[in-house]
Amino acid sequence: MDIRIAELDEKALVNGLDDLSGILVDSVTAGAAIGFMLPLSKEEASRFWSQDIGNALSRGERILFGAKLGPRLVGTVQLVTACPRNQPHRCEIAKMMVHPEMRRRGIGRMLMNAALERARDIGKTLVTLDTRSRDVAQGLYSSLGFEIAGEIPDYAWDSDGQAMHATTYMFRRL
Repeated sequence: MDIRIAELDEKALVNGLDDLSGILVDSVTAGAAIGFMLPLSKEEASRFWSQDIGNALSRGERILFGAKLGPRLVGTVQLVTACPRNQPHRCEIAKMMVHPEMRRRGIGRMLMNAALERARDIGKTLVTLDTRSRDVAQGLYSSLGFEIAGEIPDYAWDSDGQAMHATTYMFRRL
């Protein structure tokens, strides 16, 4: 399996819009806790990528990474670089997703390593994130050196709206 990790600019986002929208819809359908609720249409996912993320990319507030298997995007993560003025040393990891069919192959680790390397390259010394408590992703983040800062109970609804879950905040110094 030849996975390549690349930074995706606005043009690459537009070219990969179908894949990115599919990753988002299929991840939420599989239960991912990434801020969306079911049902999630491909049109809503496409608007998120093209408008919300496209605009953030054009303003230089985020760096978008994609995992490609051949021409197809199969995973993505964002590095949020726009932090308050008193936090120029910090950035955040957001919306780390690997298509459900491609999980457990090291793609999430590759995406996270690329984001951490880029954070280091732009002079960041602290990276934060939040994740559903006790989610499989929490183990990945811990294995990459993230430490738990704390947990907030009943933070968000699961994507199916049936129950609330806690969120764990994590950090890593670079």
